[in-house]
Amino acid sequence: MRSAWIEKRRGDANVSQMHYARQGVITEEMAYVAKGEKLPESLVMEEVARGRMIIPANINHTNLEPMAIGIASRCKVNANIGASPNASDLEEEVAKLRLAVKYGADTVMDLSTGGVNLDEVRTAIINASTVPIGTVPVYQALESVHGSIEKLDEDDFLHIIEKHCQQGVDYQTIHAGLLIEHLPLVKGRLTGIVSRGGGILAQWMLYHHRQNPLFTRFDDIIEIFKRYDCSFSLGDSLRPGCQHDASDAAQLAELKTLGQLTRRAWEHDIQVMVEGPGHVPMDQIEFNVKKQMEECSEAPFYVLGPLVTDIAPGYDHITSAIGAALAGWHGTAMLCYVTPKEHLGLPNAEDVREGLIAYKIAAHAADIARHRPGARDRDDELSRARYAFDWNKQFDLSLDPERAREYHDETLPADIYKQAEFCSMCGPKHCPMQTKITDEDLAGLEEVLKAQEAAAAAAAGQPAGQPVGV
Repeated sequence: MRSAWIEKRRGDANVSQMHYARQGVITEEMAYVAKGEKLPESLVMEEVARGRMIIPANINHTNLEPMAIGIASRCKVNANIGASPNASDLEEEVAKLRLAVKYGADTVMDLSTGGVNLDEVRTAIINASTVPIGTVPVYQALESVHGSIEKLDEDDFLHIIEKHCQQGVDYQTIHAGLLIEHLPLVKGRLTGIVSRGGGILAQWMLYHHRQNPLFTRFDDIIEIFKRYDCSFSLGDSLRPGCQHDASDAAQLAELKTLGQLTRRAWEHDIQVMVEGPGHVPMDQIEFNVKKQMEECSEAPFYVLGPLVTDIAPGYDHITSAIGAALAGWHGTAMLCYVTPKEHLGLPNAEDVREGLIAYKIAAHAADIARHRPGARDRDDELSRARYAFDWNKQFDLSLDPERAREYHDETLPADIYKQAEFCSMCGPKHCPMQTKITDEDLAGLEEVLKAQEAAAAAAAGQPAGQPVGV
């Protein structure tokens, strides 16, 4: 779809959506997003120009169906996939991608760290994906020198960043906000640095005794991104990894730097979103969202979770979806899903499904709470189908129709029960929704109540219509 759109721009020095928006140009991608979000095209252009909305759309990802991340659009969900040195392969990762898109992922991040040819896996994922693909280039930068921090130099980072752009990656997590002076702030934490990218860069700075190369070479990265329209996802290397560490000095110091980098990228018309914390108590979530908006001039916020408690390994898709719903309500633009395997292992296909559905619920709940036009329409339609005992329509309107049908059919599998006015919870005689209150019922009830009121008034020696006892 995008090939003809992109061909017109290939000679431009800066092909970013923000660059065109700031020139007053509504690109085909902006028009496509406006139609999908039911927003005026002019509003989409203005939000992209302002930096409150991004459209991640690398010119080399031609089969992409453009989407938007921002406060004016629906709350979005990202799914992480990726092979590790211990598990998975190319075919499994492409299968995870397709499953993620099937269950509603708005973007997908390939976080492969090894065990496969990283370029082959990434290219296969991009070629198979109609949604934006994100990556974390420092993983491959370290892999390119066989895990040797001492051999890793600044140019290695830039080489991998450009390679990802050339392959069609739509946004990259760039951990440029972690500075060498932030490292002492980590000492009082229970879980230290939990970001893999942040950990790699911290080790690099400690070994080489030099400033973060992604910070010192940030302008060079900007020049690369201009040529491909790759968006920054500014990584939160010092995100808290437990409740104890939330909203601490380390996290907030990095956030301030991320705000400075956001505005620096905007000076060159490059799109930016900012990544946010992973573990935050419920009472601190609103503060974190508002603080990011303040420090980063309202650039879209992209949070992992956040997890609101640390004691539920195996159920962290639930602990985090609670925080995600609250974060979305307070203004977060995109939620990064967490699967049941968080902290425990590499997610498989079923984990991807469980994590995505939990987060689609959270994002949709946030859209309802923010009173986005039309956000509740599907809920109302499903509720009407439920009251009418239209089981098949209920399944079709569900976020996961297969699971809804499966659970219903465990106890009432025969097709005849798809027309039944009950489920196995209440049975045929006790379903409260079988009680249909008609206008005739209400009219008759009104007459009875009037008669009772008159009788009570007469017994009390008072005129009818006056409350008894007055």
